[in-house]
Amino acid sequence: MGQVNLVLIGQHYINKKGSFTLTTGVLTDQPVLSGANPSATNGAVEAFVRAAAIELENGVRINAVSPNVVEAAPMYFPYFPGHLPVTMERVVYGYLKSVLGAGTGQVIKVH
Repeated sequence: MGQVNLVLIGQHYINKKGSFTLTTGVLTDQPVLSGANPSATNGAVEAFVRAAAIELENGVRINAVSPNVVEAAPMYFPYFPGHLPVTMERVVYGYLKSVLGAGTGQVIKVH
């Protein structure tokens, strides 16, 4: 709820045509054993982004970046069996697309 609350409060303070970028993850679409809670949380954040996009005013945009497990964090690999790690560079480009692009209500998958 932290990210959702950030938007709910921040919408009253953000500049016109500002941008929110939230973070989800691969578990929305590719759940793993013992990962029901993060899968549900990621799905909820993604649904919120799509719904909030049609409600935000003053040209404010909202998107989410959804990366796979990141190559620079090998300590998490055991929790993502069979997942191909992504580079941090690819994740950064996902955030750049969200912040600097024109889209809203998008979930930018980084795989």
